[in-house]
Amino acid sequence: MSSAPKSNIDSWLSHSSRPKRGVPEGLWQRCPACNATVFCKQVEQGLGLCPECDHHFYISAETRIQQLLDPDSFEEWFPDITAGDPLEFADKNKTYKDRLVIEQKKTGMKDACIVGRGYMRGRPLVIGITDSAFIMGSMGSVVGEKLTRAIEQATELKLPLIIISGSGGGARMHEGIFSLMQMGKVSAALGRYHEKGGLFISVLTNPTMGGVAASFASLGDIVVAEPEALIGFAGPRVVEATIKMPLPEGFQTSEFLLKHGFVDRIISRPKLRSELARLIDYCA
Repeated sequence: MSSAPKSNIDSWLSHSSRPKRGVPEGLWQRCPACNATVFCKQVEQGLGLCPECDHHFYISAETRIQQLLDPDSFEEWFPDITAGDPLEFADKNKTYKDRLVIEQKKTGMKDACIVGRGYMRGRPLVIGITDSAFIMGSMGSVVGEKLTRAIEQATELKLPLIIISGSGGGARMHEGIFSLMQMGKVSAALGRYHEKGGLFISVLTNPTMGGVAASFASLGDIVVAEPEALIGFAGPRVVEATIKMPLPEGFQTSEFLLKHGFVDRIISRPKLRSELARLIDYCA
């Protein structure tokens, strides 16, 4: 049998050594719950749920507004409030001012909170949302000020109040005592709102931790949570290291807290809009 011409072999080798075309980034992601590789577009169309196991992925504050409120009904309040730098803080070779600029470019948000007025199935309400994408949703002076002003507006307008917490951080250390003050300030505003007969529904999502969980997130007249959300003050590893005992199964999850009375209901994301509207009808 005659061998193939050398030129053909060289051509084949040249063709086979070409770099392979990879899958473009951002098309697929792995579900942390079931390890399935899922199509990102399918997750997005499914309200941020894994199509295999219904795991609730992170969604932004802007996406939550689109999912929960009537189209074009949201009026954002206080969008131009920005953080100061009272300590001239720096960490990991970045100043706090530089870190804020980086986070603003990355998320498109001025800070970790959006507040405003909108309609949910025709029902007027005041809504606030914290977003863990911005410095883990930690509560600095901007978050505290926006939430306090929103609560005061809800009190004046006599509207129901919904705050959706997505904060993996507590008080923002970059602002020192100014950050710690926000826990008491927001809680005091909620106390005045409660005295006037307002309805506050607190929605806990993954994660709701630290100073947020220790203040306004736990003060709702009704406290609901998304499934399998991590909720607590300190993380499970810190708690276990402190008490030097193994923790119960499912510790600090929505399901564990529902069983022990901290959460009133667990509502999956596809049902959240209709169930919140129904709660307002029952209670407002």
